[in-house]
Amino acid sequence: MIRQISLVLIVIILGACGASKNEVDFSSNSLKTQQTAFLMSDGSKFNAHSSYPNFNWDVTPQYSMFGDGNRLLSAKEVKIIAAKTDFICIEKQHAHKDVGYAEIGAKKEIAAFKAIKPDIKALYYFNSAYAWPFTSYNKNFKKNKIDDYPELKKFILKNKETGELQHRNNTLCFDVLNPEFRTWWVKTVAQGVKDSGADGVFIDQMHGFVWLRKSQKREVEEAMGEMMMNLKAALGAGKILLGNNASGVKDVFPAIDAVMFEHFNKKKLSKENLLKEWGYMLANAKAGKMSVFRIGVEAEKEEASQTLIKGSRGTSLEGLSRERLEYYQACFLIGAQPYSYFQYGWGWRLNTGPLVNYPELQKPLGAPKGAYKRLHENGWEFTREFEHATVWVDTEKGQGKITWR
Repeated sequence: MIRQISLVLIVIILGACGASKNEVDFSSNSLKTQQTAFLMSDGSKFNAHSSYPNFNWDVTPQYSMFGDGNRLLSAKEVKIIAAKTDFICIEKQHAHKDVGYAEIGAKKEIAAFKAIKPDIKALYYFNSAYAWPFTSYNKNFKKNKIDDYPELKKFILKNKETGELQHRNNTLCFDVLNPEFRTWWVKTVAQGVKDSGADGVFIDQMHGFVWLRKSQKREVEEAMGEMMMNLKAALGAGKILLGNNASGVKDVFPAIDAVMFEHFNKKKLSKENLLKEWGYMLANAKAGKMSVFRIGVEAEKEEASQTLIKGSRGTSLEGLSRERLEYYQACFLIGAQPYSYFQYGWGWRLNTGPLVNYPELQKPLGAPKGAYKRLHENGWEFTREFEHATVWVDTEKGQGKITWR
């Protein structure tokens, strides 16, 4: 028996020595995640699902979401992103012009990432409100095609006054109150996850266009909740369902595994909203759910934001992103809980941040020593201690400082 154990140990040691540097690093991260009990800011233990990505406090935990409609990533770009994070999402239109459809682009990228980092968790993208025509499933949801597909046309929301199909810049709008649409949507999203080989899905825009039919607000909310619960069931327990801006959404929250806080305008960056979101991050963690704290610095520049929305490349905001990183990184760290991730940049495209090197995000952080402290009652200065950093923010002045040690 002793000889058998010794042989096993020798095999393990030789295997580790023969592995590449990256493989050893990825293996050690996985092992650390499995062995560590992560505590929330209230002192209770976070209960992570086995399907979740690896997590640690070694550096600021990151999530990356990116898309380039024209092409796939180069091998070098895959390595750059994989070195930063264990949690990614392939955005809605990625590589569709290169490979035909976005689900094929997602499949190729996910395979590329998993070839060098098998434990990485990669999400597919789908929208619950807008019929983006980048996938094979949605290719006929176009204003100049939809009349030829009446079975699909009935899934589109109509203007109550004109009877015309609702759209935003010619992108058609789904009608979540149509039960046939909900059935089709769940089946389609689950198929996309399967076809792409993804570990789950990021669902965007879960509002159901409630502002267009305020008298049916409760019906819309219930329909959206039902659709997300059915999607979760269709995906299965081993897949991740990440919902955008879904914290506190009563009907949707039970279905999801993770929540994104998308700060897409100045109101979302307000001191009041940031304070509310820190509370949501703790509530998410206590429910065993992950959080993604997404900052887009374009929200500080309304003209830049509108330029990006309209599809122009516009002027790069990399300089602004570097200038404002310490503040927004501090804002994230004040509220961060186990399995909270930081996404940073100035848009959703590949050229708006995912490939930029921010050295501050790789500085040794260490676990938090407790919850944040509010320096003055009803004031807007907050501090929090980590093993290797002291974090301070003033969200009224939009200032932050991270003292590394």
